[in-house]
Amino acid sequence: LTMWLRENANSNSELVIRLQQNLSRARQQELTGRQQEVIALYFDEGMTMAQIARYLGVTSSTVSRTLQRAKRRLYKALKYCL
Repeated sequence: LTMWLRENANSNSELVIRLQQNLSRARQQELTGRQQEVIALYFDEGMTMAQIARYLGVTSSTVSRTLQRAKRRLYKALKYCL
């Protein structure tokens, strides 16, 4: 197993790089403007749902739903990239 992991380490890093590139593209092409904003605030800026809700002037429930829908869209867009 250790030998296999060493031999395939490069292919894993290539896969990660390809997935990151596709994720960036999918965020721009597949998500609505609001979804892009919420995803950026949550994952890139590290804000909590409550902080995002206050910042955007919406409820935490709205932020949660928006995140769920955005993640679902991204999953559908990326699941065939692997």
